[in-house]
Parts: sequence; structure tokens; C-alpha cells
Amino acid sequence: MNIEEVLDLLDELLDKSWSLPLSGGRCVVDAEKVRDFIDDIRINLPTEIKQAKAIVSDRSEILDAAHREAEGIIRKAEERAKALIAQEEIIKISQTKASEILAQTQMQSREIRQAAQSFSDDILRVTEEAIANSLSEVKQTRQALRSQGKRKA
Repeated sequence: MNIEEVLDLLDELLDKSWSLPLSGGRCVVDAEKVRDFIDDIRINLPTEIKQAKAIVSDRSEILDAAHREAEGIIRKAEERAKALIAQEEIIKISQTKASEILAQTQMQSREIRQAAQSFSDDILRVTEEAIANSLSEVKQTRQALRSQGKRKA
């Protein structure tokens, strides 16, 4: 029997006991039964207290485990956030480096294009001068041939 049941029986005993007239609500009870109920309470009380302590202990252990688990989750979340931030920084650095490389490549491309145009212009100028000189020599040779042909005739 647990304490609740014993207290219910004690309450029932008081309800069934007979009241003394003109005593202000006092009643006659079986003292032996009351003592038995009190003994039952004393016997069961340590068990109930042990159970309550076990419940409190379990509660503490559960709370401690939940606290440790929460700390682990928070620690993992912080590590994940740091990793994401580091990854974002790497992406930013990579994008900046890619932009720098692209700018350098475009600048080199312009320089190469300008150098190629300048080189082509120089080659064409030299060729034009060579052709002009050759044309001048051809004209002089023709002139000389005409002049000689008129003299012999």
C-alpha cells in the first residue's frame, strides 16, 4: 500500500467514526487502527522519499544531458558558420583574383593588338617604299631604254 491509499483509509475511518455530542466535532476512533495507519505511513514514507529522490536525480541527469547536447549543437553550428564564412571569404578572394587576371589579360590583349598593328603598318610601309623604289627604277629603266632607242633610230 502506498501513502495515498493509507491516507485515504485514515480519512474513511474518520468519516465512519461517531461524533461525541456537544464536543465541538470531536469523534471516537479506533486508536489501534489509527496507529496501524501511522505505522503504514512510516513504513511507506522512506520508499516514497526514495522514489522522489530518484525522480529528482533522473530529472537532473536528463537536464544535464540535454544541456550537453544543446552545447554540442551550438558548437557544431558555430563551426559550420565559421566554415561558411571562410568559404565565402575564399569565394570573394577568388572573384577578386579572377577580376584582376581578366583586367590584366584585357590589357595585354590591347597591347598585343596595338603591337601587331604597329608591326603590320611598319612592314606595309617598308613594302610600299620598296615597291615605290622598284617602280621608280622600272620607270628609269624604261626611260633609259626609250632614250637609247630614239638615239639609235
